[in-house]
Amino acid sequence: MPHVTPLVGAGRRPRAGKEATVPPELISILVLVAAFAVATTLSVNMGVLAFAAAFLVATLVAGLSEDDIFAGFPGDLFVVLVGVTYLFAIARANGTTDWLVRQAVRLVGGRIALVPWVMFGIGAVLTAIGAVSPAAVAIVAPIALNLAAQYRINPLLMGAMVVHGTQAGGFSPISIYGTIVNGVVARSGLPSNPVVLFLGSFAVNAVIAAVVFVVLGGLKLVRAEARQPALVGGGADVVVDETENVRLDRDRVLTLVGLAILVVTTLGFGLDVGLVAMSVAVVLSLVSPKTARQAPGEVAWPTVLLICGVLTYVGVLEKMGTIDYVGHSVAGIGIPLLAALLLCYIGAVVSAFASSVGLMGALIPLAVPFLLQGSIGPVGMITALAVASTVVDVSPFSTNGAIVLANAKGVDRDAFFRRLLVYGAMIVAIVPAALWLVLVLPNLG
Repeated sequence: MPHVTPLVGAGRRPRAGKEATVPPELISILVLVAAFAVATTLSVNMGVLAFAAAFLVATLVAGLSEDDIFAGFPGDLFVVLVGVTYLFAIARANGTTDWLVRQAVRLVGGRIALVPWVMFGIGAVLTAIGAVSPAAVAIVAPIALNLAAQYRINPLLMGAMVVHGTQAGGFSPISIYGTIVNGVVARSGLPSNPVVLFLGSFAVNAVIAAVVFVVLGGLKLVRAEARQPALVGGGADVVVDETENVRLDRDRVLTLVGLAILVVTTLGFGLDVGLVAMSVAVVLSLVSPKTARQAPGEVAWPTVLLICGVLTYVGVLEKMGTIDYVGHSVAGIGIPLLAALLLCYIGAVVSAFASSVGLMGALIPLAVPFLLQGSIGPVGMITALAVASTVVDVSPFSTNGAIVLANAKGVDRDAFFRRLLVYGAMIVAIVPAALWLVLVLPNLG
């Protein structure tokens, strides 16, 4: 990679034979920080800034081609965001989501305070039996956030419960995450404990969900139901009446069949959730074109631009070696405990913008050298690193967080984006240190 030579001040000359250089990896990080600052202070779409930054950094700093830049464009996430929001826009227009919302409330006897926990549980079950986390979120989040809008539940609470639920079940021995981590550990020759990994992830996400429930208004729902159920959910009897007012017709039945196909094909056969959602939406549009006419306008295009722009820039960072540069620098620290803590933070920070699956496959091998020394317990460290790299997926720049953002209803989307960003930052700041204290520090060799 070429070195970048900064301008030298007028009153200072570089020493003979030495050229002042700034690592291109550091420049790429500083540009990202600057883009965040500009987007925050001037209310410019971060995605537009990120696309421009990706072009400038790739061509002027890293010597990458335009093909290298476009290779980082998250085409799969683009299709997921557009396909899922398009499909559920049709479902809202024909009244299917209203019917589903009332059925969900009816199942919990009109107790709205239980709904976030039901969403948490559904997400955990789906990923524990093998569903990819974004697919589970794409199925659960639209219904959950419709419930939040209709029954005045904090959308951040509901979105966080859905994401943490999918992460809670995400490391079961038969799950995608669990299989990847256990496989990487086995190939590295380290001892593993799949049960500890699964239970550790479930416990961390359940604790976070409980804190979120208390802080973001869950107890208010409980108290309101205790005082006057009709003001919150209407009670079971009222919900039954409301359900009868939203009857199934041809379009709603077809939409329910389409949603069932989405669940079966993505969870049972591993098909891409975005492509399946788009295909189902097209069929429903052909069957009932009047109902689907407004659906494309309801796709959260500013959110799609934001997410795709930032992830394209992250792709440039990966291509030019910035992430490996930071990871190897930390792994080379001679203090194992400090290196373990910093690796957990790198996992959390990078995963907030990039693929958790790819990151776990890259970070765990970096921890192998000092884990083989025996100074740190490998099971606790691997669990801490895996959980730190996934618990932050509520960030609006991760696939799960982006799906939540795109499906939020009745909110100022820019304000909700900032709330998700702040919440994700808090998780990044707090959870890796807590994992290090609980799982790494007590298991010194």
